[in-house]
Amino acid sequence: MPHLVVLYTGNLDKLTDMSLLCRSLADAMLTVRDEAGAQVFPTGGTRVLAYPAPYYAVADGGAAGKAAGGDGDYAFIYLNLRMARGRSAATQQRAGEALLAAARECIDPIMKHQHIGLTVNVDEGAEVFDAKHSTLHPLFKKP
Repeated sequence: MPHLVVLYTGNLDKLTDMSLLCRSLADAMLTVRDEAGAQVFPTGGTRVLAYPAPYYAVADGGAAGKAAGGDGDYAFIYLNLRMARGRSAATQQRAGEALLAAARECIDPIMKHQHIGLTVNVDEGAEVFDAKHSTLHPLFKKP
């Protein structure tokens, strides 16, 4: 169930490679281990989906950004990781920190010349219905 949804202002499409960001985030998820050293997120179940917002309003509309020497075209990225219940608070923290580090690696160079907000949120799901149908998981099962 580890689904990471990335919502972002559409102006970032011209500034960064979102496919690369998604791959970096997925790779970061696959490195997260629990206290016993076990991989937290199953390889076949790890998904990162990014959606640009073509219409957006961020902060003050650009006034402070222009006053600071920028173009006033703010950007924003929201990462929301939804994971199944049962992971420790420390594991949830590690997941969030891994995602933040991966996102910053991609975004920090752009932040040198663009005003960008970045939020990472980790939610724990209380499923009322959970069904899976996949031909992906068998690819990663160890014999």
